[in-house]
Amino acid sequence: MGKKKVAAYTEEFRREAVRRSDQEGVTAAEVARELGIHPGQIYNWRRQLHRLSDKQFNSLDGVDYSRKESESVRKLRRENETLRKEVEFLKKATAYFAKNQE
Repeated sequence: MGKKKVAAYTEEFRREAVRRSDQEGVTAAEVARELGIHPGQIYNWRRQLHRLSDKQFNSLDGVDYSRKESESVRKLRRENETLRKEVEFLKKATAYFAKNQE
C-alpha cells in the first residue's frame, strides 16, 4: 500500500488562510472548506504563527521547517527507502544462493 501524498503549502498561502479565518464572522471551518483543506490544518498554522515571530515562522527550537529543508528531507527519505529495499533484496538473494549451495 502506498503512502499518502502530503500537499506542501507556501508560507504565503498559510498566512493568508490564517488571516482569513481570523476575520470577524468567518470561521476556520468555512475558510478550510473554501480552500479544500482540513480545518485542523488552519488551527495548526495559527498556533505556529502565534508561537513564532514573523522572522522565525520556518524554524522552531533550532529546527528549520522551511520548504528547502523539507525537500532535502523528503529526498533522503526516498533514498533511504530505496536502499532499504535493496538491502532486503540482497538478504533474500544471499539466503537463496546459500541454500542452493548446500
